[in-house]
Amino acid sequence: MAQITAALVKELRAKTGAGMMDCKKALTQTGGDMDSAVDWLRQQGMSNAAKKSGRIAAEGLVGVIVDGAAGALVEINAETDFVARNDSFQGFVRDAAKISLSANGDLDALGAAPYPGGTRTVAEELTHQIATIGENMALRRCAALRVDQGAVVSYVHNALTDGLGKIGVIVALESTGDEAALRNLGKQLAMHIAAAEPECVAIADIDPANLDRERKFLIEQARASGRPENIIEKMVEGRLRKYYKGVALLEQVFVVDNETRVSDVVENAAKDVGAPVRVQAFVRYVLGEGIEKKQENLADEVAATLAG
Repeated sequence: MAQITAALVKELRAKTGAGMMDCKKALTQTGGDMDSAVDWLRQQGMSNAAKKSGRIAAEGLVGVIVDGAAGALVEINAETDFVARNDSFQGFVRDAAKISLSANGDLDALGAAPYPGGTRTVAEELTHQIATIGENMALRRCAALRVDQGAVVSYVHNALTDGLGKIGVIVALESTGDEAALRNLGKQLAMHIAAAEPECVAIADIDPANLDRERKFLIEQARASGRPENIIEKMVEGRLRKYYKGVALLEQVFVVDNETRVSDVVENAAKDVGAPVRVQAFVRYVLGEGIEKKQENLADEVAATLAG
């Protein structure tokens, strides 16, 4: 029997796209014979994953988990919405969210972490899911938030099942006050964030490059009106305030009552909480955002299927 070296395992993985542990097992089962190992993986359905890796995966699920003063989000993509209803895939996303919490939202650490109940890593389990379910999938992104004192609260919009859906939000609130009241505020803020799409917590958190670009655009726009420079300056400042309301959470109008500024909502909630409240951070994931989806009509799909 040939020695199962790391180089041999790496070579088999390059040929098949199967996970490292699966490649090692295949070589062990076949006495180190490369061709037999490839056949063994094909019989197990594991080498099919590589063939699927080029297909666009923009569906799937966003998974959310909260554990006291910590919370995490993960987005795992698949090719079709049908996979999101697969129990095995749901379990994988749920497990990945839990592991993301331990990995502090680091995507590389998540992929390399041991997957529960077996010898695979999370990345290798993803490859196994691809081979088993028959669609390309991607471990796209993850994030985690923690506070020393306070709470992290989550919200999943139109949840498919507990903690899984297409829009997920976690928001971290710092406070020494009543946790139940703090979580109630957090739930409302998370729902607002899901609907209003802020990009950051406060004006001070806006990316300077984005702010500079917006200011230059507004100056050019105002100058095109032919107004004097002193009027242009006032016009730009007024329009910037509108821009702030679009991107900074605390500047937005609360979607629950459509009249109170979010910063005032947080300040007023401190009375119920019994201590000052600070919005430390939030993360909002929308499934598939930013992924260019392939557009095909039914005739094209049928033709592609017939063509093999």
